[in-house]
Amino acid sequence: MTPTTPTTPATLTPVTRPAGTVRLTTAQALVRFLAAQYTERDGHRQRLIAATWGIFGHGNVAGVGQALLESGAAANNPWDDPRPGVMPFVQGRNEQAMVHAAAGFARQSRRLATHAVTTSIGPGATNLVTGAALATINRLPVLLLPGDVFATHPADPVLQQLEVPYAGDVSVNDALRPVSRYFDRVTRPEALIPAAIQAMRVLTDPADTGAVTLALPQDVQAEAYDWPAEFLAERVWPVRRPRPDADALAEAARAVRAARRPLLVVGGGIRHSGAEAALRALVDATGIPVGATQAGKGALPYDHPCDLGGIGHTGTAPADEAARGADLVIGVGTRWTDFTTASATLFAGPGVRFVNINITGFDAHKMAGLAVVADARAALEELTAALAGHTADPAHRAAYSAAKEAWEKRVTSALAAPEPDAAPTQTQVLGLLDELVTGEDILINAAGSLPGDLHKLWRTRSADQYHVEYGYSCMGYEIPAAIGAAMAAPGRPVWALVGDGTYLMNPTELVTAVQEGVPIRVVILDNHGYASIGGLSETVGAEGFGTAYRERGRPGGPFDGPPLPLDLAANAASLGMHTIRARTVRDLREALAEARAADRPTCVYVETETPDTVSGPPAAQAWWDVPVAETATRPSAVTAREEYDRHVAARRRHL
Repeated sequence: MTPTTPTTPATLTPVTRPAGTVRLTTAQALVRFLAAQYTERDGHRQRLIAATWGIFGHGNVAGVGQALLESGAAANNPWDDPRPGVMPFVQGRNEQAMVHAAAGFARQSRRLATHAVTTSIGPGATNLVTGAALATINRLPVLLLPGDVFATHPADPVLQQLEVPYAGDVSVNDALRPVSRYFDRVTRPEALIPAAIQAMRVLTDPADTGAVTLALPQDVQAEAYDWPAEFLAERVWPVRRPRPDADALAEAARAVRAARRPLLVVGGGIRHSGAEAALRALVDATGIPVGATQAGKGALPYDHPCDLGGIGHTGTAPADEAARGADLVIGVGTRWTDFTTASATLFAGPGVRFVNINITGFDAHKMAGLAVVADARAALEELTAALAGHTADPAHRAAYSAAKEAWEKRVTSALAAPEPDAAPTQTQVLGLLDELVTGEDILINAAGSLPGDLHKLWRTRSADQYHVEYGYSCMGYEIPAAIGAAMAAPGRPVWALVGDGTYLMNPTELVTAVQEGVPIRVVILDNHGYASIGGLSETVGAEGFGTAYRERGRPGGPFDGPPLPLDLAANAASLGMHTIRARTVRDLREALAEARAADRPTCVYVETETPDTVSGPPAAQAWWDVPVAETATRPSAVTAREEYDRHVAARRRHL
């Protein structure tokens, strides 16, 4: 063998970093960037990403998880008082629920602040899809940071990777594309810079906001890069108030002056804009009545003379009567969903026309309306000035005022509690809560029969008290959204109203409320099944099939046995909640008062009686299109189809 000549080790040349840069991993840079983002509107500035929720797995623990630790998130950094430049962290239990919490926070913050959500790859990422859809449909900003498979593909497939034979660049995160307002997969560290800036642009754009997804391959999260200091510097995103086009506004004012029976329909855009005072100034000056969508309810307090309550399928009699007779409908910040239009049957006036004030042109052009594309507050202020001296016809005001007075008597009757020892109905639960709350309280709901009862009956006392998510009407939203809303409004009583079906969908964030000490109040109304869809099933000829929580009367037979032996109160207690059982009206009144005064997460559990025609809510005041079987042998379906055809005949397109 030829002997080897020893060599002298080479001297390592120090690496020279570019001037004005910081060496960080991609995940570390992202966390530092997010902690330095702010919004500003009307001179008020606040953090855009107020906290990050997370559940860690192999797809994010060494990347975003390590970055949060590195940033100081674990060291005395509470979500309600974060240190500058540090990202608070909240530990979640279910990925969908974490997005709901972020959406609840964003809505309560008037879309000027939100939360981020980090997950692993695979199931953790796909669990985000429902929450993302809810946020995007409701135009609420949330930032999603799912882990993704290796960008470098060192070994395919890795754990939890979806293999697609026709494309090597697809992962399960692509399921988030259609439910995101912006989506990017960050396959190189330097690609984070434009992606993060675009993400902030969308989150802060009132006309284009919704869920934003930055998919983060797990290898890229941990890869280091020399980041420009400018990228990591504090950045303020101004949220503008676009003014209306002068010609469009003048045309809208002329239409209002010419109308004999005008009606305002207000949606969530009023709330997002903070336009409640501008709306009140307009109606105080003109006397034009107001009907509210689910998202717009509360824009006026319930006792304002011009407030007719909810409108549409779940609306009030005076609002729907005004809609049927209106010759001009002024929509403000509404998407004109089928619940609002009663599936295109509500606005029945032969010559009815629409004016749409909306910050989004896509919505402003609906119903063949005159589009006034502008911020709601800015447009209402200018419209009020343009209508100086104009008031609604006295006969119109007298008619809707009389209808409002008659409806209020029906509300009082429906909410009235029976004898103290009787079991309450669902509407009577709302009545007892109505006795207790003030304008400080916030009520959250999303699904089941409660949204309809609340839309018709709830007496809203403040602009942000009524928080019903009815764009996606997502079962399981209420509890996590209550946590988010309470984080955005610390010190205010926040109530999550849930049925037993909704509770069973998503109770896990009760653990988070306990862990974080967020004193939400959860009211579980147990009616032993999917009561809302059960009622709908009866009206469409499906006879309540498959909607009750009951045992089978015999093996393989129908669900006509006794109620399932569930104990939801015990379940809530097992998750750490202080739980109060209420069996009677007297019990419930005391339980609600105790819950409101509590300084810890508290659950009130009550079994509700099936309402009769006296104690139940008023029936629907307008139709909703749920197609009925065109051919069937069961008499219930045949009868339901005849009723369906009668309603369909009244539908019209506004062209």
